[in-house]
Amino acid sequence: MVAGLGLGSFGCASGPSVSAEGLALKRVVIYRNGVGYFERAGHIKTDRVNFKVKGSEVGDFLATLAVIEQGGSSVRSASFPIKVADEIVEDEPPPVVRPMGEGRAPICPPPKKENPNGLQTVVLELDGKAHDLQVGYVAETPVWRPSYRLVIDKSGGNLQAWGIVQNLSGEDWKGVTLSLIAGAPLAFEANLGVPVIPPRPTVTDMGEVIANVPRSETSLNQEPLAPPADAPAPASAPAEESASLSDLEAERDENAPKQRGEAKKDSAPRKASPRTVSAAGIGRAGGAVAPKPVMRTQASAKAMMAPGAPPPPPTVEPRQNPSAPRNLSALAAVALEGGATRYDLPTPITVPDKSATMVMLLSKRVPGESIFLFAPDYGVPDSQAHPFRVARFTNKSGGLLERGPIAILEEGAFLGQGMVDPLPEGATTTVPFALERSLAVETQRTFTEEGARLARIESGVLTIERDAVTKTRYRVKNGGDKPAKLLVKHPRNVQARLFNPPKGTEDNVGTASALVPVETAGHAMADLTVDERQSNERSVDWLSAQADDAIRLYLADKRADPNVVLVLRSAWDVRVTLVRAVEERTKLADEQAELQRSTEETRRNLKALEKNRTAADLRDQLTTRLAKNSLRLEEITKKLVEIDMRVNEQRVRFTDMIRSIKVTTPPKAE
Repeated sequence: MVAGLGLGSFGCASGPSVSAEGLALKRVVIYRNGVGYFERAGHIKTDRVNFKVKGSEVGDFLATLAVIEQGGSSVRSASFPIKVADEIVEDEPPPVVRPMGEGRAPICPPPKKENPNGLQTVVLELDGKAHDLQVGYVAETPVWRPSYRLVIDKSGGNLQAWGIVQNLSGEDWKGVTLSLIAGAPLAFEANLGVPVIPPRPTVTDMGEVIANVPRSETSLNQEPLAPPADAPAPASAPAEESASLSDLEAERDENAPKQRGEAKKDSAPRKASPRTVSAAGIGRAGGAVAPKPVMRTQASAKAMMAPGAPPPPPTVEPRQNPSAPRNLSALAAVALEGGATRYDLPTPITVPDKSATMVMLLSKRVPGESIFLFAPDYGVPDSQAHPFRVARFTNKSGGLLERGPIAILEEGAFLGQGMVDPLPEGATTTVPFALERSLAVETQRTFTEEGARLARIESGVLTIERDAVTKTRYRVKNGGDKPAKLLVKHPRNVQARLFNPPKGTEDNVGTASALVPVETAGHAMADLTVDERQSNERSVDWLSAQADDAIRLYLADKRADPNVVLVLRSAWDVRVTLVRAVEERTKLADEQAELQRSTEETRRNLKALEKNRTAADLRDQLTTRLAKNSLRLEEITKKLVEIDMRVNEQRVRFTDMIRSIKVTTPPKAE
């Protein structure tokens, strides 16, 4: 399917970049990096071929010229004139402004510095009079641009891809074989037509003294050893099987028997290349054109009604989605070649100079649906609280889909437009096309620290891992009547990991985001929590609670080193005694401090009451309390001395036991 688009006087080219008498243009391959590959072919009855090449294109022509001789003779040489200093234009002319319609004018870039005549002659010297030549070369050309349509229905979607080709080459492309390449191979502007004389060093005769001995260079033999004379010839590898176009059509025609003859009649037989899959064999969604809505009136319905029955109200059948093209064999064949995706049109096309043509590349059933995406965008202020309506589909075209605009349709209606980023085969894209205000999303984030895992033990130092936990809570409110399926585009900390993500989560660390699904019923709310954890290492005291958690987790791990586990268990028994003693001492020390404070306060109160004769009973109470406190302080002091001795003993024993423990690679958390 081809649609012509006239360009009028948009172009600035005044003639073909390359031309040769007797060699017609047969094939054009357009890339996405500003170059195209052109092939010319024909029967030549002379011993030379003259190519007229623009001066600015001579370098590219010479750098990429490929000649295929099919007549038994060959090309001897290719000669061309060179630029000399007095022929090079020093001053660039100002930009040329040419008028356009409606008062606008394009500014064409100034011509490149070249010979005043504009064209140069490249001569191919041949060694005979009769030749079947096929010549290929690269020249500048506008990039081809993709455009997509996605028609969504209950069972998925139909994806259509179109390619827009612009011809500004200076000549008509008549009946050429056209291929479009999704990808941009490395290409550069060559300067092979300009002479270059590099400066040379000046050599002075200083005698025959050798300052140092140069080292030799050795290259290993790269040629394979010759096989013995009696060795059998190697068996040829079987050719790679590929599906022919007729096989693909037969598979398609199982669902469309009425179109079998028409499809075979319209499409010319082609030899399928390896690894090539025609869209005709994949997109079997083609069918008859969707019927127009039919209005059933009361008059037409009376014949079907029983006598005396009331007439039914007029009904309108639901709108139908646009159907896929009938002749799928007319679509491009998709092939993978050298890591790039190539679309080969099955029939020759004609693109006049200074015009554009839009060709359908594929029409394919793909998994797809219309859902919602919460992805705040500062360019759309309301998206901070409301999600987008999005079209979500998986690329099942067999190759790469280039970046381009896409139109979304559903139930026969246009829903909106979006942009598809480069999409490899099998990848899934989510394309926003409208904002949905019946859904609202609230966001709340908290930060905590959790867990303790053994990281390593070296030289008696214990290092553990803890998780810095970031929990983001999304509360979705649905104000509509229907259930809503929502994807939340969660901004990812690429150094953290998702902890127990909901089923169906797509973690795209490369784009620093994750798509997390959540569903909510009509007029209801739903909560979604995204848990991200980042491990941090720190050294801790052996007697801390974090150390106890980390060691006990290691001891319970069946993957732990049994020798280390044996020593750690013994050391941990000592640690239990040590911790209890330390805890007891801490309690006694706290009690001692409180008694000392109370005793000092009681002494100050007694001193204040010693001359007050009316407070004799109060002095007696304070004196009794002071005596009790002093007695308890003496008991605590004795116990602290005993506990300190026990703590010191257990600490020395524990330190001696852990000194020999070394753990550098503990089991990783699952």
